[in-house]
Amino acid sequence: MTTRSAPGDPVRVLLYQHRTLCERAVDPLEIAAGLEADGITDRTVARCRHRDIFSLAEELYARTPYPGTRSPHTGEAARGARTRRAPSAGTRPPRPPGAARRRLLGRCALLALPLLPGLLCAGTLAWWVLLRDGPAAPRAALCVLGALAVPGSAVAALRTVPRVPRAAGAAGFPASSAFAALCICWLVGYALYGDWLLAQLLGGGPDASGGAPRMPSPALPPALALAVAPAVWGVRGFASAARRRLAGSRRLEDFTTAVRPLLMAAVCAVAVGLPLLHLAARALTDGPLAAVAPGPAPGPRASWPATAAATGALGLLFFAALLLAAHGFRRAASAGLAAACAVEAAVLLAVPVARLPGLGALSRPPEALVAHLGTAAVPVAACGCAALVLLAYAAGALANASAHHRGAAPV
Repeated sequence: MTTRSAPGDPVRVLLYQHRTLCERAVDPLEIAAGLEADGITDRTVARCRHRDIFSLAEELYARTPYPGTRSPHTGEAARGARTRRAPSAGTRPPRPPGAARRRLLGRCALLALPLLPGLLCAGTLAWWVLLRDGPAAPRAALCVLGALAVPGSAVAALRTVPRVPRAAGAAGFPASSAFAALCICWLVGYALYGDWLLAQLLGGGPDASGGAPRMPSPALPPALALAVAPAVWGVRGFASAARRRLAGSRRLEDFTTAVRPLLMAAVCAVAVGLPLLHLAARALTDGPLAAVAPGPAPGPRASWPATAAATGALGLLFFAALLLAAHGFRRAASAGLAAACAVEAAVLLAVPVARLPGLGALSRPPEALVAHLGTAAVPVAACGCAALVLLAYAAGALANASAHHRGAAPV
């Protein structure tokens, strides 16, 4: 390494300006991400007589005073370099017995855990069919158990997603997770019973004698539970592929060019997987679990394309919010979820408020939308538009190296 001690040493100036970042970094890639987040461009790197920001980060890492000892190359870049140098059999450290098997079992568990909410939901419905002629107490206990097990397994699946602890300008706030959870509860509740409530309101209700709330399709609960799987798989796959591209990139432009097709591939995979899982849930409820199908809801019954579009829009919004939250942009994720909730709440509130004198015009947009496209058009528009905005934001935010720190940890 060349020591730069001249008074006009630009590297020493950068080291002074970013001393806190360099002292806390445990890997040169973390310094590179921080420099890129602070606006250091390739032109500034060239003035420091380096070919790219990664080599500059390695020099800053090596020249930073640090108590104790640390290796100048401890991160993914060094691991990639070590893997490219094939060590001899005598220098390779011996692996503990059963390590390969444990690694395989761990990967299979991470792959199968996102399917657990859908399997638990299907199991709850199957037991409901078996107990449909029995006493009410076991069925009530089964409903409570399923209502606890399915969300709990979904939270466990979400915790397998690696998250970036620090992202540029998106530190998040303490209540963001609770707020996002409340938004998700609202969106799921509207997906299940929002169409019924809107139809009741448009018909002059709600009528207390109209019976219990009904879902537009019996396939909705398993379809929503199964939607956790493609979202988690998509975020994990994109994060892993982006970190591999970051470790192999030597310029910021190379990484930006390479990461956007990865994001597009992840979005397409999720968008294709959601309707397929909804089709599987529909086949399940129309076949072995047909006994749990609800009676006809008030108003025109939603068709399968309508319910599949509503479920797909909600799943895509959930994927976009999880993608941003996993990379540190939790405020943007919460804002997108809150916007979709606000639109759905505004539609439900506009209909009864329009009954007041002089406010009849408020109900005309919901009435026209439902008359032409059905009640499912409301969640499709709310969740679909919010998902598109979040994905457009992610296309710019996740193209930066600062959004892919090395130190990823479970959410």
